[in-house]
Amino acid sequence: MTQTSSGLSPDLAGRLKRDGQGLVPAVVQQYDSGEVLMVGWMDDEALHRTLATRRTTFWSRSRQDYWVKGETSGHRQSVKEVRLDCDGDTLLVKVDQHGPACHTGDRTCFDAAVLPLGPAD
Repeated sequence: MTQTSSGLSPDLAGRLKRDGQGLVPAVVQQYDSGEVLMVGWMDDEALHRTLATRRTTFWSRSRQDYWVKGETSGHRQSVKEVRLDCDGDTLLVKVDQHGPACHTGDRTCFDAAVLPLGPAD
């Protein structure tokens, strides 16, 4: 199998629809419960590293560098499965989360606030 400079197969790289910075959002979900844990950003290299190592690797838009979830905190993610959506513009990364997923110490990054909804139909 041939590979791109990032290590991704050309077939997979060709299916990705990236934003202007070459990134794709990656929704991270607990594999057994379906709980949504966080969202990160991946370029081709981060996706390649994630697939190859089974550890989630993201591109930090603020630091302009790669980071592996749990590398400093110990709250790592063991990748069980990665899916590409039908449009090729979003990844779903199913993981086994060890410790909190959020940098705030919460289990999920979506614990902070529930937004009010309008009246039901």
